[in-house]
Amino acid sequence: MKIAMIPARMGSQRLKKKNLRELLGVPLIVRAIQKCQEADCFDEIWVNSEHPDFGPIAEANGVRFHQRPEHLGNNAATSEQYVAEFLETHPCESLFQVHSIAPLLTVKDIKSFVQRMESNDADSLLSVENIQIECALRGEPVNFSLKEKTNSQELDPVQRICWSITAWCRETYLEAARAGKCATYSGRVAMHPVNPLAAHVIKTEEDLAIAEALYPLVMNAC
Repeated sequence: MKIAMIPARMGSQRLKKKNLRELLGVPLIVRAIQKCQEADCFDEIWVNSEHPDFGPIAEANGVRFHQRPEHLGNNAATSEQYVAEFLETHPCESLFQVHSIAPLLTVKDIKSFVQRMESNDADSLLSVENIQIECALRGEPVNFSLKEKTNSQELDPVQRICWSITAWCRETYLEAARAGKCATYSGRVAMHPVNPLAAHVIKTEEDLAIAEALYPLVMNAC
């Protein structure tokens, strides 16, 4: 069984109630639900929140609602904690976390990501943006040499994890979580590219304005 889970915390700080903010007239949480439904590759779709107000939204849009404990919705709670709590409750083979705050993730991206997870070459699959330009870490080259200038198209791309969509094998994740290990990167870890704009995550008013400007371009290109 493949489950899509859309996390939706009510108490965001920089952009208040960001999952309920509208992008071109449609709440971000609803857009995420609709994309998961349109992808038509999940056995179940769940909204996961500590706040009961998301329950009627999930029901109105034909998906299920999981109300996690209130303490897993505060600023101190980690994604590892609420994902583990969800997986302890809902048996499945694989879980796909789809973030509503990454509205430029496309249905095509979701389908491709699910297909990659189904290839069974990973227990943890991370969405990445491939950046094919000279990159450095703490002043040291990562994918290029200071001894020569290389054309950017010849460089190995740096993979920036964007978290727009993530997938885990349930048993591998829970085994690591129960053992007190890092479950996010448990088992065989692989990375799968999504369209570059899917890496745009909404955390501020400016992020939302950028997404609104780009959304029609991204959708028309699909």
